[in-house]
Amino acid sequence: MSPSTHAPLSDDDTATLQREIAELIVVSLNLDVAASAIAVEAPLYGDEGLGLDSIDILELALVVSKRYGFALRADSEDNVRIFSSLAQLADYVRAHRTC
Repeated sequence: MSPSTHAPLSDDDTATLQREIAELIVVSLNLDVAASAIAVEAPLYGDEGLGLDSIDILELALVVSKRYGFALRADSEDNVRIFSSLAQLADYVRAHRTC
């Protein structure tokens, strides 16, 4: 299925995808925080929210790309928006995943 042919996700499916990505973040970055503690609208990057740095974001981009079957470009200007929150990352994954 191409990214544009995915059926819309229900609210439950969206919440499930967000929880799945939160768990992926915690496990792949070896964070000392529960996945359930990651607020969907809290910033992932910077001093607020989860506090990830640029290296964490690069590592997360690789893990997300591999898990969901699409490439995130490290030099993309969209990355600031994509990685701004768990909700934004899940929306991007939902729209672009191939698996």
